[in-house]
Amino acid sequence: MAPKALTRETTTGAALEKVQGALQSPATEVIPKPPSDLDELKADCDSFTFTSFTTEDAFVLGNLLYARLYSYAVKGKPTVISIALANTSQVVFQTVTGPGTAPDNEQWVRRKRNTVLRFGNSTWFMHNKFKGDEVAFAAKYGIADSNKGDYAIHGGAIPIRVQGVEGIVAVVVVSGLKQDEDHGVIADVIKSNWSC
Repeated sequence: MAPKALTRETTTGAALEKVQGALQSPATEVIPKPPSDLDELKADCDSFTFTSFTTEDAFVLGNLLYARLYSYAVKGKPTVISIALANTSQVVFQTVTGPGTAPDNEQWVRRKRNTVLRFGNSTWFMHNKFKGDEVAFAAKYGIADSNKGDYAIHGGAIPIRVQGVEGIVAVVVVSGLKQDEDHGVIADVIKSNWSC
């Protein structure tokens, strides 16, 4: 059975208002912990299928993530938010939520994105599938030692699909928090702003 396609309910203006609100009054919302059971994860938040995905959708999603994560940056936990198209890896939205991110965060973004593009699942799914064992992951898929740095099975990258389109159309990545939070915030923001 095909997954139900989600349609964005939040306008661009409303997303920007949420950013403005977060900047004026940063309030930390707890990020729900995503499931670790593979069947439950597949059914709930391994990937999301939209009715469409445009650069405007990426802009709205990126700003909604920024609004949600800004309060964490104020408390010394900045993140990188990156959204890229799958066919070219063209970045269509990217920002940091505050000072303190490092070039290493960008490497995590790249490695997480590569994992989603190669295996078609979220990095949180891959983490739970291999119980965080990067050695077992590399052995299972024949990843040479020289290429191990190209992939990461740490939560925080989720594939976006579009109804009627084969394969992944985009990858949303958050890097900077605990891996379950990196994944959980993406899933929660999508569930709160897109619906069937």
